[in-house]
Amino acid sequence: MNNSTGCLANATICEGDSCVVTASNFNDILSVVLSTVLTILLALVMFSMGCNVEIEKFLGHIKRPWGICIGFLCQFGIMPLVGYILSVAFNILPIQAVVVLIMGCCPGGTASNILAYWVDGDMDLSVSMTTCSTLMALGMMPLCLLIYTKTWVDSGTIIIPYDNIGTSLVALVIPVSIGMFVNHKWPEKAKIILKIGSVTGAILIVLIAVVGGILYQSAWIIAPKLWIVGTIFPVAGYSLGFFLARIAGQPWHRCRTVALETGMQNTQLCSTVVQLSFTQEQLNQVFTFPLIYSIFQLAFAAIFLGIYVAYKKCYGKTNEEFPDQRQ
Repeated sequence: MNNSTGCLANATICEGDSCVVTASNFNDILSVVLSTVLTILLALVMFSMGCNVEIEKFLGHIKRPWGICIGFLCQFGIMPLVGYILSVAFNILPIQAVVVLIMGCCPGGTASNILAYWVDGDMDLSVSMTTCSTLMALGMMPLCLLIYTKTWVDSGTIIIPYDNIGTSLVALVIPVSIGMFVNHKWPEKAKIILKIGSVTGAILIVLIAVVGGILYQSAWIIAPKLWIVGTIFPVAGYSLGFFLARIAGQPWHRCRTVALETGMQNTQLCSTVVQLSFTQEQLNQVFTFPLIYSIFQLAFAAIFLGIYVAYKKCYGKTNEEFPDQRQ
């Protein structure tokens, strides 16, 4: 440990209370291997989630996209605005503010689909919202970044990885579509696949968080303001998404779904944008914010899930007894 800076002895970039340790070749290889394995596992989990989606209801959300429109407003209206307000309120560095805004402009993450299942949400709406937000991110990410980041930086310096967005879209649509087909043709088998996949998905979420913490332990010493922003941001997304959906007259299970879709961002995409857009020297101030956000979005989602499960047990209600569940 370097006593003068508080950084690790092998830290190569140190500035103030932030430090970055350059990843070793072993970590690079391990990262590629684990990313490949986790991508395959995630595709299998999304296939199982698709087994809970009914084609007719899914198409119904596409034809009457009221829920999707609410989700769009939350995803590309509320989240970038909240990111901007938090950046100004905490007076963080310009480069840190840009990364916070990049996170706010990202589409919803696939983990929201898994959690939507566990909170008895509308799976048809969840999948359609994730798919549409990922597709619309191709145009909305550059637009939102152009609007909000010009306070601090030229938006032209931020590189949008369209190939990564396209890959995320394909990795979501194909397995879910296969799952929907299985549910349509063999509904009984789909139920078995769904039970296995839901448990696997919960384990996978925890595994991704742990792996991320191990691979990117390089910059845990970071400005306290970013920790605070990373804590508040997902909570604000969950809360505002829930209340906006309720104000719009959506039933409770769809409010839970919209809340998760709003607060649960695609942190992997944010990390890619950050790494493509900034130099190694700049990364020491922002490198771990996507991971911080990811940890807290999962932590608070787990708390909300625990509260919901406790509520069901306390009042002795099953899924079928919730009056809005089939609306």
